[in-house]
Amino acid sequence: MRIAFLVDTFPVISETFIINQIVGLINRGHDIHIYAKKRGNMSKYHTDITKYNLLEKTTLLQQTPRSYLWRLVKGIGLFLTNFHKAPLAFLYSFNFIKYGKNALSLRLMYSIVQMLKSEPYDIIHCQFGIHGLEGMLYRDLGVLKGKLITSFRGYDISYYLQEKGDNVYDELLVKGDFFLANCEFFRQRAIKLGCDPKKIVVHGSGIDCSRFTFQTRNITPGEKIQIATTGRLVEKKGIEYAIRAIAKVAKVQPNIEFKIIGDGPLKEHLDQVIQELNIGEKVRLLGWMNQKEIIEILNKTHIFVAPSVTASDGNQDAPVNTLKEAMAMGLPVVSTFHGGIPELVQDGVSGFLVPEKDETAIAEKLIYLIEHPEIWSSMGLSGREYVETHYDINNLNDELERIYHQLSIDKLPAVSETVRTYSLTPQ
Repeated sequence: MRIAFLVDTFPVISETFIINQIVGLINRGHDIHIYAKKRGNMSKYHTDITKYNLLEKTTLLQQTPRSYLWRLVKGIGLFLTNFHKAPLAFLYSFNFIKYGKNALSLRLMYSIVQMLKSEPYDIIHCQFGIHGLEGMLYRDLGVLKGKLITSFRGYDISYYLQEKGDNVYDELLVKGDFFLANCEFFRQRAIKLGCDPKKIVVHGSGIDCSRFTFQTRNITPGEKIQIATTGRLVEKKGIEYAIRAIAKVAKVQPNIEFKIIGDGPLKEHLDQVIQELNIGEKVRLLGWMNQKEIIEILNKTHIFVAPSVTASDGNQDAPVNTLKEAMAMGLPVVSTFHGGIPELVQDGVSGFLVPEKDETAIAEKLIYLIEHPEIWSSMGLSGREYVETHYDINNLNDELERIYHQLSIDKLPAVSETVRTYSLTPQ
C-alpha cells in the first residue's frame, strides 16, 4: 500500500512512536511518504532515521514567510509556476469564506505546493488531531487522495480543545474515514465530542520490546539508589513534583540520585527549584539523549518515576512510552492517576500510582520502594509482561496493517482481542 504520514516536525526524538510505525510498515513492504512542516533537531535522533533513509522519504512543506509583503511576493511566484499543475486546488485554496485565516494568510496555498505531484494514496495517516484537520483540507482540495485516518494522542484532544473549543473537530469527525486513540481515556473523550464509536478504536503507541532488555533490579549494601525520569521539561510531565519529592526522600534516605533525561522550556525553572531545595548534588538535569543513551542510564537505574499532571492549559498524557520502556526493562515505577496512565500501570502490581501534583505521596511511595527492594523483581516482571502483551510494536503494527487493509476495502476495522481486551469495537 501507498501510505502518507502527516506530521508537524520530523524527526522528533520524543516521538519514537511515529518512527516505530513507519519502520514497521516499511518492513512489511509498504511504500511510505512523510509530509512534515519542518525538519527536527538532527543533533539527537533515532538510529532508524539513517538505517531506513527516512529523510529521503520526507517532503518538507513550503513555509509561509513571516513578512506578509515577502509572503505575497513569493506567493505570486509559487502561484505562477505551479498553477497549471492543479488550477482548481489553487483557486479553492483562496476561498476565505470556507477556509478563513488559512486562505487569507496564504498558508493553505503555500502548504499544497509540495503535494501537487503526489499520486493517490491508499491511506493518509494524520498523526495528531491537528494534522487530521489539515489532511481533511488537503483532501478537500484534491491534492491528497486516500482514506483519511487520524490518531488522537494527547495534547490534540486535551489542551487543543481548551484552546479552540469542543467543536473544533466537528467536520473532521464526519469526513474522516477512521480514528485511532492511543488509550481508552482519549477514545471516550472523542466519542463524547461526537465521534461515531464504530469509527474509533484504541491503538496504543508501541515500543520494540527487543530493544529494552529486562533485568531483575536489586541493590547491594551501600549502593546509591538511582531514580530516573524521561520526558520533555513541560508542565504536564510534572517533573517539579518529582524534584520536590526527592528533597523529602533525601531527608530519610540520603543515599539517592535522581537523573532527569530531557529538555524543554522549564529547564531554567527546574534548575532554580533544585538550587532552592539545596539538592543539586542529588538531582541532575541531563538534557536530551538518544534511545541508546537512555537505555544505558536505565540499565543502572533502580526506580523510574513519571509524575504526569493536567497542565493549566488542559494538556494531558496518554500512557507515555517512556514508562513502557522503563517497565519493559524491569523497573518498578511511580506514576500518577492521570489521563491514560492507569491503563498502563497497575497500581500495586507493576508500580504505584498517586494523585496528581502530590509530592508527598510521590515521596512516600519512593521511600516505600527503597525500603522494600524485595518487591522490585515482582513489580518489574509484571510490568514487562504487561507491556509485552499490550504494547509490543510488532503486534501493534500487525494490527495497524489490518486496519489499513480493512479501510482500503471499505470495511470498518475491529481490534484484535489478543492485543487489548478493554478497547474492542464492534464492526
